[in-house]
Amino acid sequence: MTRFRTIGMTLAGAAAMFALTTAPAHAAPGDVTTSCASVLTPTGYVDVSWGYSSSCGTQNFSPNIKQIKQLTGLPVGTVVQACASTYQPAGWVQTSSYYSSSCRYSATPSLNHNAWQLKRVS
Repeated sequence: MTRFRTIGMTLAGAAAMFALTTAPAHAAPGDVTTSCASVLTPTGYVDVSWGYSSSCGTQNFSPNIKQIKQLTGLPVGTVVQACASTYQPAGWVQTSSYYSSSCRYSATPSLNHNAWQLKRVS
């Protein structure tokens, strides 16, 4: 009986961890959600801003939280601003790059281009 409880708890923990690292459920095109920086940006999303939150567990004030935007389903011709911390999804092209203070995803300050304007082409 103890073995089954241990296996059950292990499977439940693995399922919970998977749920926290997958794409937000039922996100509509253009929806923006927030996640810890340690969670990979899902396919079809781009990072749109970075910040700091003690809820993501770091002891310093490095950027550790990000807002991500769902691009899947947006119509052709749509233009969005995105951080250069993720690649643009298929069907989107970069039309310009620039510096944005909201896209600082490193504790090391830099004025290098860190953001893109993206346009949906297909």
